[in-house]
Amino acid sequence: MAKMLFVNLPCSNLAAAIGFYQALGFSQNLQFSDETAACMVWSEHIFVMLLTPAKWQSFTQRPLPAEGSSEVMLALNCDDKQTVDELCTAAGVAGGVSDVMPKQDLGFMYSRSVLDLDGHIWEFFWMDPVAIAG
Repeated sequence: MAKMLFVNLPCSNLAAAIGFYQALGFSQNLQFSDETAACMVWSEHIFVMLLTPAKWQSFTQRPLPAEGSSEVMLALNCDDKQTVDELCTAAGVAGGVSDVMPKQDLGFMYSRSVLDLDGHIWEFFWMDPVAIAG
């Protein structure tokens, strides 16, 4: 069985967060969505669960990160540099913040980062498959 990743993220406005992630190309799995949570699908093995604060607190009593802080930076690979650029542009148009850290172009790897509507950091990157193979 293939391993799957479910990233759980608190969000202050569920409908707006759904729209943001759809603008980046995520699809919504309605089977695992309701008025407190939305399952957003990046690939057949990667899912983002957007959770209202109340739903988040049903999983953990740990406090939500303070505004302006970060707990993780999540990175998703892309097929090419153009896709990285397109996703960063789409994030900015959808209300996020593009290029919250300097763009990196190391030749064999290219990456850009965005903040979603709730300040979660996402990095989109491309790596040259030839360089990966060694």
